[in-house]
Amino acid sequence: MASNLRVRENRQINQFLEHLRSERRMSGHTISNYRRDLLRLSGFCDAEGSGRWSDLKPQHARAYAARLHRDGLGGKSIQRMLSAGRSLYRYLLREGICHQNPIVGIAAPKSGKRLPKTLSVEQTARLVEIDGSKPIAVRDRAIMELLYSSGLRLAELVALDVLDVDLKDEVVRVTGKGSKTRVVPVGRHARDAIRAWLAERAPTQGGQALFVGHAGRRLGVRAVQQRLRHWARERQIRVAVHPHKLRHSVARHLLESSGDLRAVQELLGHANISTTQIYTHLDFQHLARVYDGAHPRARKKGAAGSRRERASTGRSRNKAGR
Repeated sequence: MASNLRVRENRQINQFLEHLRSERRMSGHTISNYRRDLLRLSGFCDAEGSGRWSDLKPQHARAYAARLHRDGLGGKSIQRMLSAGRSLYRYLLREGICHQNPIVGIAAPKSGKRLPKTLSVEQTARLVEIDGSKPIAVRDRAIMELLYSSGLRLAELVALDVLDVDLKDEVVRVTGKGSKTRVVPVGRHARDAIRAWLAERAPTQGGQALFVGHAGRRLGVRAVQQRLRHWARERQIRVAVHPHKLRHSVARHLLESSGDLRAVQELLGHANISTTQIYTHLDFQHLARVYDGAHPRARKKGAAGSRRERASTGRSRNKAGR
């Protein structure tokens, strides 16, 4: 009986995930995250004896959030899991399976906001300016130049077709989250790298895919991640490098040089400017470091300078004593 009940509940999860895929056009990666989070919630319901989704009450949802916190999850992860549960219940309400959303109003513990890590301008240049005439090196440079030039998400990059890039108008058409399309500029170095790659890429490979692998199929997200790690090692960059770090880096570098938050929001495709504002904190950190290092009333004297000042003061006192 219990196993039949669980099969039915899991079937409802699968139906909800299909709803996300077909109606809300969410990416495979996002749907995979939803599946993992909802199966964890389902396991908690089993352990608490609340086998049906309709049996879950607000006190169960609060206990679930507390359990996640005790298991060591941060506030952001708990909030994501609660959000997945709320979305599931909205679907179940729509389908008439449940009559309340017990997760509404359940908040995750607050956690400190972590600022995104970025590469410096010098590190970025060292990473993307790779040499090599082999097709894989030519392709990889085009990938990295485009990621940094246009601030693309990894899923947006691998989904690109050849016709999405307009080298004459210097733009690329990107399909982002929620199937929203935006047109963003492509810089000179990225355009040159893409032209070089298109000259190497066989016209029949990968259908319309812009970036393809050895077998001629569209390049996947894992392959791009691995290639960036490879080049970071080759170029002796001593920090972790992944595609999203290039996205963070272009946002920070643009803000440092222009201060135009709205332009960065449009480039990155953020629906809410509050998402973009996190980069202003990075920009302020940069300003603070420059200020501390350059302002004459902010500089801290080094040990040698302090010793010289003390020695000079001592000599002045000796002369005064004589």
